[in-house]
Amino acid sequence: MTFRVRKRAMSLETKLVVSSIALLAVVSAVVATATTLLFNDFLTDQLDLQVRAAARRSVGAPKSPGAPPEAREVTFLLSPGQAMETFGARVRLGEVRRAAVLTGVDTVQEVPAPPAVAAVTGRPVTIGLGPMGDYRMAAARTRDGDALVVGLPLSGLRSTLTRLIVVEAAVTLAGVSLMAIACTLLVRRAVRPLGRLAATAARVSELPLATGDAVRLARVPEVDTDPRTEVGQVGGAFNHMLGHVETAFAVRHESESRLRRFIADASHELRTPLASIVGYAELTRRSGEPHGPQTAHALGRIGSEAGRMSTLVEDLLLLARLDAGRPLERVALDLSPIVVNAISDAYAAAPGHRWLVGLPDQPALVLGDADRLHQVVANLLANARTHTPPGTTVTATVLMDSERVSVRVADDGPGIAPELLPHVFGRFARGDGSRSRLAGGSGLGLAIVSAVAAAHEGVVDVASVPGNTVFTLSLPASREQIPSVEGGAADGHEGGGGQGEPGRGREAG
Repeated sequence: MTFRVRKRAMSLETKLVVSSIALLAVVSAVVATATTLLFNDFLTDQLDLQVRAAARRSVGAPKSPGAPPEAREVTFLLSPGQAMETFGARVRLGEVRRAAVLTGVDTVQEVPAPPAVAAVTGRPVTIGLGPMGDYRMAAARTRDGDALVVGLPLSGLRSTLTRLIVVEAAVTLAGVSLMAIACTLLVRRAVRPLGRLAATAARVSELPLATGDAVRLARVPEVDTDPRTEVGQVGGAFNHMLGHVETAFAVRHESESRLRRFIADASHELRTPLASIVGYAELTRRSGEPHGPQTAHALGRIGSEAGRMSTLVEDLLLLARLDAGRPLERVALDLSPIVVNAISDAYAAAPGHRWLVGLPDQPALVLGDADRLHQVVANLLANARTHTPPGTTVTATVLMDSERVSVRVADDGPGIAPELLPHVFGRFARGDGSRSRLAGGSGLGLAIVSAVAAAHEGVVDVASVPGNTVFTLSLPASREQIPSVEGGAADGHEGGGGQGEPGRGREAG
């Protein structure tokens, strides 16, 4: 198994500050390194000049007959002008005869010399003398053919370079620190307009644009729309885009408002003539006058279709009212008896199905409209009844916790087609052959479920696979108590569990 480490995203401000500081640090390091190398070369050249000068003085130095025998070979170290700690060696026939270091005005100290000293020429080279450190050495020839090797220590040069590096590091650190502070302040000030633009976008994104009346969208402040700057160009383009969105939203809202008003008015106006059609058809059929079989059948179909159309008109009128934001009745009620009554009606309408109900031991209290919530549960059960074959088991369960109360309607029918599943709560949504419209549904039942749930600050969702389709209605729980009803229990609390009716945890029928 492989794991991918997700890189932590950095803000633009952080990227600019870090990039500037990193660039300054690299430039400072390059400058310091170049300075150190050049200064090292300069000091080395100066030391080489001193070494050559010391070698020339050694060749012209007089001999000291009074010097001890062991020091006569290196008496050239005692010549005037030689610096303390100067190294000297006499080389004869490729062999170091004697080597010493000047330790005082007239004193030298013999030291061992490595074989490399014998190979020194007039060109200065660096040779290590063990505990004494490295020396810069050069040689000069005497008249008798000997080579006098003279060297000066590199400790002073390296001490100077060390101090230079320390000073460079301190100056670089101080410069980078000051640059970090200054760059942070400058970049923060430069990106501040972007923050205001993001805040404006966040305020716009929080507006309920999908519902409600048309509103004026927030705008980027005028100070952040200067076209001479890049941020100003973005701010101006953003304001221009918001203007187009606002106009389009207003046009769409006006069109939807006109459509809702038309549907509501048309539905309201159609209720009376449809009721008249149903009444006259029923009156004609019961008038006692003789009718032929075809006339009787036509009157029955007129009444049936007018009834279906009346139901469709009522559904459209309800959706139009919910879309318009008409408030629903909000009282404390128990969902359990509503579910019991709805599943009892469903059993009476489709005894060929197997109806089960599961209820909690305590009242499932919510704030809502009892008629509308009954319609929601009835629509969910009717959906299961309509789109599943006889023998299907439909289970209505009431669940509750401290925050939510849910009604879950599950069936073991053929399921909802995957391509239809995202659109089941749309208006006039139709199923395919697996959930065929046997009873001639209007296609508005689940749309009403979704609209009523939203009006109660709830949600409804669906999950479906062949053999298991589950609709779940979730509403906020209420802590208010149901008002007491004199003369008996509240409607729906009694009467459950009779013959053909479900009780708590029982099967209907």
